[in-house]
Amino acid sequence: MAVKIRLLRMGKIRNPQYRIVVADSRTKRDGRAIEFVGVYQPKEDPSVIEVKSDRVQYWLSVGAQPSEAVQRLLELTGDWQKFKGLPAPPPLKVAAERADRQAAYEAEAKAAAGLAETPAPAKKAAKAQAPAAEAPAQAEEQTGAESGEQA
Repeated sequence: MAVKIRLLRMGKIRNPQYRIVVADSRTKRDGRAIEFVGVYQPKEDPSVIEVKSDRVQYWLSVGAQPSEAVQRLLELTGDWQKFKGLPAPPPLKVAAERADRQAAYEAEAKAAAGLAETPAPAKKAAKAQAPAAEAPAQAEEQTGAESGEQA
């Protein structure tokens, strides 16, 4: 039996999400799989690639052949290099940690109550109002210059 490690497509239209599966090469793309060994979500930023490394190493050792797309993913995670005995690749990009919403909310609540000063929003508000105040003064100067020219 020829065994392949390949992608099984899931998700919605224009939002693909894949499972990395071990399946018989004769089954359909989205058909029955022997084992699920990972997840690939290309639309995330950065792309999510999660692989059960020990299971992939096992299947590669018993002769399973990865598809080209899966081989590229295994090269990114370092599993292909581990199997071939090559040096490890550079680490994957990791998504930035999300800000704590509750801490931000509490800080804003304190600022609104006047208990703490808010340095960033106050400066932005002052800068936003300054150009608006200068614009009418410039308009008055221009109209004054125009009326002076006409007289």
